[in-house]
Amino acid sequence: MMNKSRTPARRITMERTFAAPLEDIWELWTTKDGIEQWWGPEGFVVEVRKLELRPGGELHYAMIAKQPEQIAFMKQAGMPLVIESRITFTQIVRLQKLAYTHLADFIPGVEPYDVATTVELRETQAGVQMILSFDAMHEQLWTDRAVAGWESELGKLGKVIERAGLTVER
Repeated sequence: MMNKSRTPARRITMERTFAAPLEDIWELWTTKDGIEQWWGPEGFVVEVRKLELRPGGELHYAMIAKQPEQIAFMKQAGMPLVIESRITFTQIVRLQKLAYTHLADFIPGVEPYDVATTVELRETQAGVQMILSFDAMHEQLWTDRAVAGWESELGKLGKVIERAGLTVER
């Protein structure tokens, strides 16, 4: 059996505040319908195959390249157009925290390894503060790609919230 653990060089932290109710943000992070609305960078769609929201439970999903630019990038990088992914939840505190490991098994020529991710949600006067932190990848190029992917995904999350007209009532 392969050893999938490693010592990360550092953690990356990203913060956003969404002017939306905490329950709605939680639902977008923890349900099939919510995840499929925004997960995956621009140009990709995600299909949830399995979701067990509990410590030790798993999220299996397919990230599918849909736009020509992403399809060309994936082909050039020697990566499949559909990436099947697995997340294992390690901690869940309803409306406050999600922690999970994501198996990075999609990188050509690199042994699979786990990337630990934590999402913390806090109600503030401005809405919901989200603090996302994750392990740096095995090299800077892939860490930069992970950051760019999350920037894109969080942008999509903001657009979903905006389109739904979700607002905090104070």
